Amino acid sequence: MKLTAIFLSAALIPSMATATTTQCESNKYHQYVDASLVWYQNLVDLAIKHDPSLKEVGNWFLEGRKHHFEFNRQAVDWYLENDKDKLALNQSVESWLQLTQQDIKKLSAQDTALGKTAKIAFDDRQDKPHPKNYDLRSTFAGLLTNPKDIEGPLTQYNAAITAISDISCQ
Repeated sequence: MKLTAIFLSAALIPSMATATTTQCESNKYHQYVDASLVWYQNLVDLAIKHDPSLKEVGNWFLEGRKHHFEFNRQAVDWYLENDKDKLALNQSVESWLQLTQQDIKKLSAQDTALGKTAKIAFDDRQDKPHPKNYDLRSTFAGLLTNPKDIEGPLTQYNAAITAISDISCQ
């Protein structure tokens, strides 16, 4: 009986290690998504502070970023569990997901949770930009060229990305 328990335990160790590694990778990617969403929220807040007329386009932009990152979060989790060939886990976390526009379009036709999220993100990319999109992007460019204006949020984002990059999922 003891020998059977030992063999069973030994057989389970590789699958437990894989599950632990997969969960670590998922958590790492989720942290990246969360840090990115906070960064974009901070950037939009600064743009609106600079020019209050950008509130509507800022909210539109943030919705698009949320759709993009929530799709990526779900996609990475799905591919971690089902097909790691679409993930470049040896690269920086920002580059893990290796989907083309065609891959996303194909996913968006599926009647699954991931397919529905893919459709929202894909449709965002196909929609006409907000009429004040250029104004928002110009304000972003101005903010990004003046480090004093974005010092706090940029430091926060860089610290988060450094901490995330230091996570090792072996």
